[in-house]
Amino acid sequence: MVGRRSCQVLFPSSLSLLALVACAPAGPAPVAPPPTAASASPPVSASANAPDVPPGSFEDDLAFLRAHGEVLVLEAPGGGRVALSAAYQGRVMTSTAEAGGASYGFVNRAFIEAGKTGTQFDNYGGEDRFWLGPEAGPFGLYFAPGKPFAFAEWRTPDAFQAGAWTVKDRDARHVVFTRSFEVTNYAGTVLSMDVERTVRLLDADAVARHLGVAPGDGARFVAFETENRITNTGKVAWTKKGGLPSVWILAMYDPSPDTFVVVPFDARAKGEVVNDRYFGKVPADRLQVNENEGYLLFRCDGEHRSKIGLGPARARALLGSYSASARLLTIVHYDKPAGATDYVNSMWETQKEPFGGDVVNSYNDGPTEPGKPSLGGFYEIETSSPAAALAPGGSLVHTHRTFHFVGAPSALDPIAKRTLGLDTATLARGIAARP
Repeated sequence: MVGRRSCQVLFPSSLSLLALVACAPAGPAPVAPPPTAASASPPVSASANAPDVPPGSFEDDLAFLRAHGEVLVLEAPGGGRVALSAAYQGRVMTSTAEAGGASYGFVNRAFIEAGKTGTQFDNYGGEDRFWLGPEAGPFGLYFAPGKPFAFAEWRTPDAFQAGAWTVKDRDARHVVFTRSFEVTNYAGTVLSMDVERTVRLLDADAVARHLGVAPGDGARFVAFETENRITNTGKVAWTKKGGLPSVWILAMYDPSPDTFVVVPFDARAKGEVVNDRYFGKVPADRLQVNENEGYLLFRCDGEHRSKIGLGPARARALLGSYSASARLLTIVHYDKPAGATDYVNSMWETQKEPFGGDVVNSYNDGPTEPGKPSLGGFYEIETSSPAAALAPGGSLVHTHRTFHFVGAPSALDPIAKRTLGLDTATLARGIAARP
C-alpha cells in the first residue's frame, strides 16, 4: 500500500451541510503517485479489508482504491459521497447517492492492480477526468507528428495520465488540484499551461438552479461539479494557425445491458444532427435519432466500440443516461457559452474543418479491433469547451456538472421530463421507444 494513513474526519461549522473525509496529509501537499509495477504491493481485494461490503458498492470501490493509494472523499449529509484521487491526476473516481449504495464511476481494477504506467492509455477509470482536445487531425494531441491516425499510433500524452496532481486547497465541500505541463500537437506547436481543477459538491438548491427541478423526497441524489481552468503560460498566443486546445472532460461509467445515453438536441437547427462516424458508422440497433422530437438514444452496454458527437448548433447544455434495472438517472450539465462556434475536431482523419468539432460526445467501449480486447468495458459522457484562443496569461474555464438520481420511476419522472423531455417508461424502452 502507498502512503496509507489513518483517516481524519473534518467536521465543518454548523452552518455547513457537508463533511470531508480525507485519507491524506493535512495541507496542500501533493499526494504520492500510484505504485509502479516494480513497487506495487500484491493486489488486495476489498473483501479482504471489509468482508461485509457488497460487491459493486461505493464502499467496495473505496476500499479497493484505498488499498492502492490515498483517497479524498467528499460526503453530503444525505449520504451522497464522492471519491477523488490526486494520484490519478485529480480525477473523480466514483460516487454514490446513498450510504451503502452502488458505485457509479468506472474503476479499472485490473489496470490499477497491474501497476502499469506509460501505456497508450493509463486507464485508471474515473467518472470525471481532465483531458485536452483535439484528439486527432492537424492539431491533434494524441498522435505524434506525421503518424497515421490509427489505433496502433494513438497515445495519451503523459501530461494527462502520469504523476500526482498537487492538492492546493480543500475544505468540507471542495478540493482544488493544480498541475503545470507542456504538450506538443500534431503541427509541432508547444502549448505550455497551468491547470487548476476544482471539484465541488452541489446541494439540492444547486440542483434546482442548474436543472430547473428539485429532487423530490423519493429520489436520493449526489451532485458535484468540476471547474477546470487552463492558463497559457507560454510567451506566444495560441492561434488557429498553430492549433488551439480545448478542455475535454470525460465521464466513465459502468455499463449495463439496459443503459441508454439520452441526448436532447435542437430540432430546429440546420445541418447534421449527430456525427456517428468516429469508429465506423453506429448500427441502427445502437443509435436511434428522433429528429422531429429532438432527442437521440445511444446504447451503452460496453460491448461495441462506437462514438457519437453533436456540434454547437444542435447540442443543448445537458444530456444524460438511464438504466431501469439500476433505477439510476444520470444528468450531465455543462457551461456552453452563447454564440461560441469554434470547437476542436477530434475525428481520426485528415480534416477539412479542424474547428468544426463537437461540443458533447458519448463513447461506448468494446473491442478495439476484431479479436482484440476492449479498453476496459465502460461508457462515457463527454463535454468540451470552445477552442481556447488565449494570449499569454489568458485563461479559459469549463465547468462540467454531474447529477445522479436513484429511486422509483415515479420519483425520477419529474427530473427526467424537465431535463431530457422524456419519462422513465420511454427511457426504459430504449431504442424501441417512440413518443
